[in-house]
Amino acid sequence: MTPFSETVNRTRELLKDLEGVIDEVPPDPGPRRFGNVSFRQWYTTIEALLPVLLQRHLPARIMSFKKASDVGPESELQSYLLGAFGSAQRLDYGTGHELSFLAFLGCLWKLGGFNTSAVMDEARGIVLGIIEPYLQLIRRLIKTYTLEPAGSHGVWGLDDHSFLPYLFGSAQYGPAISESDETPIEGSHGDAPDPADVTKPTSVAREREKNMYFSAIGFIYDVKKGPFWEHSPMLYDISGVQAGWAKINKGMIKMYMAEVLSKFPVVQHFYFGSLFSWDEHPDAICPAPTTHTSNQPSSSSISPSVPIMSSQEGAKTAGPKRLNPAPSNFVGTAAPWAKQSSAVSPVTAFPSQLDQQRISQTPRFPSKLGTTPTKASERGKEDMPPPIGASLAKRPGC
Repeated sequence: MTPFSETVNRTRELLKDLEGVIDEVPPDPGPRRFGNVSFRQWYTTIEALLPVLLQRHLPARIMSFKKASDVGPESELQSYLLGAFGSAQRLDYGTGHELSFLAFLGCLWKLGGFNTSAVMDEARGIVLGIIEPYLQLIRRLIKTYTLEPAGSHGVWGLDDHSFLPYLFGSAQYGPAISESDETPIEGSHGDAPDPADVTKPTSVAREREKNMYFSAIGFIYDVKKGPFWEHSPMLYDISGVQAGWAKINKGMIKMYMAEVLSKFPVVQHFYFGSLFSWDEHPDAICPAPTTHTSNQPSSSSISPSVPIMSSQEGAKTAGPKRLNPAPSNFVGTAAPWAKQSSAVSPVTAFPSQLDQQRISQTPRFPSKLGTTPTKASERGKEDMPPPIGASLAKRPGC
């Protein structure tokens, strides 16, 4: 493997120093419901150390870059890097914070920090030499301070915290290409494991040390228990793709554009400055109105809750009048827990003795005819659903 460049090695040392602060700020041993409050102390500590660490580890040509405004590059670098470790207020971490670290690396690239004469080698060094150690640091933060997922979709999301390891990890197993080749959309590397191996703990333990995809899968096995297809159904469905890792990588790129870069809850916290400025594209298409935006009240349709009156009228009035008083004969809908009227007959209000006997003889949780229900932990492999990727691969045109 090609040795890492100077900036890659310096950034790796920066991440090591940040990880060392975890040993100085142990988690709080007290009872808690959500994230550990000691994470705020770790966050405050690195916030104070970042200016010194950036000056120490980043090349001088980056920190002395000519600035067109009063804000220097160190301010923007510090903002993006500080936002890459989660929220000290909410005690959570998600793909928006991961995107902030990607912006930090983009700033280093724009400031001429990386070697652009050998783009392929430098890009490979950035992914394996910087992003993977960053993800290892994040996983230690999550396990040490029990950071909550930020904006997670639960089991219906790809991952509780990260996305980039699946994108870059699937690319690692794709067919080998040169700098002039187009990105492949099918096939796999010669020694790549089968995508279905993510369900095998032994295969995950073997591959997690050399592949980012399996490294993320291994972290899931570290923090979650139970069948893989139950706690990670989306990753389980992807494991059934038959067209190879290049096909998976193509889907990951599309999914990252749709689920991260195109999601307002994610990008609403992204900072814009001189390196990443907010520039409206002239050919940009206005987004289609959603149910949320179309149901917003207009300024002309909003009426005040209290009638407008003079000070003298207000002194004579005991209180504000209702704009639409209810009629005298108005009868509202009773709540389900409201007491029934005494006029209800006991025969109709309560089941008869024959009805009670029928209810007692009816099974509460019927399963297959002639069988008894079983727990999820007692189910065999025959109950495991087939991956969606495997069924899609058999359909023509997919």
